[in-house]
Amino acid sequence: MQTKLRQHAIGICNKKIDQKGSDVGISFYAFFKNKNDDPEALMSAATWWITKHKLDHFEKAIKIKQLLEQGL
Repeated sequence: MQTKLRQHAIGICNKKIDQKGSDVGISFYAFFKNKNDDPEALMSAATWWITKHKLDHFEKAIKIKQLLEQGL
């Protein structure tokens, strides 16, 4: 996953955790606007989420944040 997208995703996780607490679930779609204006980044996130980590559609934001921060 690109560094810019990784940093953006960590920011989204932080925002969701701050708003709803550490049990909040998140999907990789949360990293994007409703408009698909960057299909390459969307596919990168989807590949990272689905293929590389075999994550469910919704996962705890705290778990995603930790994976992202570890560079996994």
